[in-house]
Amino acid sequence: MNHVAMVPDISTKDEAVLHVEGGGVAGRPVLLLHGLGYASWAGHPLRLRLSPTVRLLSLDNRGTGRSSRGSAPISIDRFASDAATVLEQLRERGMGRTPVIGHSMGGYIAQLLAVARPDLVSHVVLVSTSGGGPTATPVPEATRRLWLDSSTLPADEYAVRTMPVSFAEGWPAQHADAYQELLAARLRYLTPPTVWREQYDACERFLEAGYDHSQLTTPALILHGSADRVVPVENGRDLHWTLPSSRYREVEGAGHALHLEHPEIVASEINDFLTTDHASNKE
Repeated sequence: MNHVAMVPDISTKDEAVLHVEGGGVAGRPVLLLHGLGYASWAGHPLRLRLSPTVRLLSLDNRGTGRSSRGSAPISIDRFASDAATVLEQLRERGMGRTPVIGHSMGGYIAQLLAVARPDLVSHVVLVSTSGGGPTATPVPEATRRLWLDSSTLPADEYAVRTMPVSFAEGWPAQHADAYQELLAARLRYLTPPTVWREQYDACERFLEAGYDHSQLTTPALILHGSADRVVPVENGRDLHWTLPSSRYREVEGAGHALHLEHPEIVASEINDFLTTDHASNKE
């Protein structure tokens, strides 16, 4: 069995300090990359359900959670470089290539990371995300307006007002206790409005530009909810057809925060993906 101790905070050249949640001594390291404004609190439900042979490490993107902002411009490429720095630390500790899970914006990061550094990434799991470019289906206008109209609010009010759209319509009310627990976790690690806007703009640039999908040859698992109100499900379907090595699972009625609504489904798919053959699964 692979072993990795707690990953210490990592200082970058522009004086950001990157925090990695998780660690321990047992299990294969798997790196989780988060979406717009989210941080390691969002990895807890998944961590509880992954195989005991997996050790989930969760990177707080610069400026979120317990990672500081640094001085470099924010971009998806910058986030991918930060993630590569973490994976290089794991390699120095004797690990081979590492599986990477990316949710939403974290999926944008995971894709560029796997293209730029295939020597570091063994698998990619792309949850509720998009490959960008001209074939991408944009964020629905109602969601975009909610975000932008709320972006001048204090960070706690912004989270309360906008977080429901990340879930399937009605899910927060139907699962009130679970939702309030997630919201409380988010409120403990608020993302400053200026950082949220920088991340939003970085996402917009990625979605407009995209990348050459043929360059991503790492085995890929794509998971998407059919009721995603942030990154419409058409994006997941498109990724499945454009990535050379992918398998696809669509969860009927699930929203954007698929790993929070249905962590047991996501964990089961990941557990299977990491232990089976990864030949293309297109039908």
